[in-house]
Amino acid sequence: MEGSTQASAPVQAAYSYCEAVTGRQARNFAYGIRLLPTDKRQAMSALYAFSRRVDDIGDGELAPDAKRNRLESTRDVLERIRRGTVQEDDTDPVAVALADAARRFPLPLAGLDELIDGVLMDVRGETYETWDDLKVYCRCVAGAIGRLSLGVFGTQPGARGVERAAEYADTLGLALQLTNILRDVREDAANGRTYLPADDLAKFGCSAGFHTATPPPGSDFAGLVHFEVRRARTLFAEGYRLLPMLDRRSGACVAAMAGIYRRLLDRIERDPEAVLRGRVSLPGREKAYVAVRGLSGLDARHITRQTLRGRV
Repeated sequence: MEGSTQASAPVQAAYSYCEAVTGRQARNFAYGIRLLPTDKRQAMSALYAFSRRVDDIGDGELAPDAKRNRLESTRDVLERIRRGTVQEDDTDPVAVALADAARRFPLPLAGLDELIDGVLMDVRGETYETWDDLKVYCRCVAGAIGRLSLGVFGTQPGARGVERAAEYADTLGLALQLTNILRDVREDAANGRTYLPADDLAKFGCSAGFHTATPPPGSDFAGLVHFEVRRARTLFAEGYRLLPMLDRRSGACVAAMAGIYRRLLDRIERDPEAVLRGRVSLPGREKAYVAVRGLSGLDARHITRQTLRGRV
């Protein structure tokens, strides 16, 4: 349950640090969590700051062995949080904030272990033959974050189908991650990574990869992108079933974050080759517009109606 006591000055300072990290580095995530009340916004910032630390290790310039050591050290911090041994005067503000959030909210902290496992898959350079294989990775790096976020949001008393809330949160994370993968195909290729399933690449003649600003010769790159967009839309439709189970501001947060990614997906669908020319993104004013619609409840109500009718 949420705690009602006021956090101490050291804990507030730790949360402020995490919120600064979130505001500075979370291109899309920050627009949604701004819509939350203070306690939930702080908890989500702590989750983001810890997750950002893990991701930065995976994306950094260290040698693989050094990355593995750093990731295991991060897992040690998580274990201290789990045991409740992080003190308020600890020198790690992310640990302090996340420890407090874990006391206030029922966070499934094992999800952060899954995130570390997923980044270790990156360090090992794993590739994925099928969508089922890729789903394992996506559940680690994104589905787990969805489930952790649900621990902060909570569900409405008496909400129908609430026993599937964690499943829907997980699926929404998969939808966001697949959108990320489509957006970043060339950037990932430049870093020696290919995430899209090998089966899909072969089906559309794209096994040669995405190292240039034009599709591989003889490929049906647009067909590949449209195929993956349809898969992402199916995941969004399933994940959006979570929205009626959330309170107004938590639902607004989810609707805003997911709405930004759906608009990215729309842009990618309209111009598939744009992802080979550079990173597809939304201007800040459009993200702010989506966030306002989320807070007003317009998108949540519209998406809920479409989902129930099977039209998302």
